[in-house]
Amino acid sequence: MSNDNLGNTDVNTSAALPFSQACENNQRPILAILQQELQDARHVLEVGSGTGQHSVYFAPQLAHLKWQTSDISANHDIIKAWHEAYPAPNLYPPLIFDLVQNELPFNPDIHEPYDAVFTANTLHIIDWSLVKNLFALTAQALPAHGKFIVYGPFNAQGRYTSAGNRQFDAMLRQRDSGSGIRDIEAIIELAEAHQLLLKSNHDMPANNQLLVFEKLGFEKTV
Repeated sequence: MSNDNLGNTDVNTSAALPFSQACENNQRPILAILQQELQDARHVLEVGSGTGQHSVYFAPQLAHLKWQTSDISANHDIIKAWHEAYPAPNLYPPLIFDLVQNELPFNPDIHEPYDAVFTANTLHIIDWSLVKNLFALTAQALPAHGKFIVYGPFNAQGRYTSAGNRQFDAMLRQRDSGSGIRDIEAIIELAEAHQLLLKSNHDMPANNQLLVFEKLGFEKTV
C-alpha cells in the first residue's frame, strides 16, 4: 500500500495503530502547500509529530529533504510504530522535544541546520508562554529566509471564524485554561518580534489556516 493512499488505511495496517482522523482529513491540502514552499528545503523539523501520520505521508512525497520528527517522549512509541509500518529513507525517528527547552532538538547524525520548521495543530493546545517560546526557538534556529509553517485554527480580529471553532475553543479552555484558539493578529505580531514575517496565509478545510512565515534576511553592506 502506498503512502499516497494513507487517507483510506483504516481497514489496513493502520487500523491497529493509534489514529487521528484530523490528520487524514487535512494532509492532502497541507502537502500541496508544502510542495510549493519547501522546494528548496533540505532539512525540516516537525514540532509535535503526534501520532506520526503526517510524517509518514509528507516525507515520501518530499523526497528531496530530510523530515525530522519530534515530540514529548510519551508520544515516541506511537510515532515509531507508524514509521515502522510506513518507512521512508528520508524519515527520521522522533527527537525528544518539550517546549520548556531552550533550543530546538537536533539529530547528531544529520550535519546540516534546519531550513524549515513545520507544526500542525499545536498552538491552540499549549500555554501561550510555550507558543512564545516556540517562535523564539524557531527564529533562533532558522537561517535567513528559512520558513516556519504553522497549521491550525485561528481567530480573526478577536472573533471565531465558525461556530465549530467557537465550540472547539470552549472545549479546549475547559480542559486547560491556558490553551485555546489564538488570534491570528497576535501570532503575526509575535512572529514579527522574532524577525519572522508572514509570507502567505492559506485557507484550509474545516475552518483552518496554514501560515507561512519567512525569517527576515539582511543584505550585507559594504
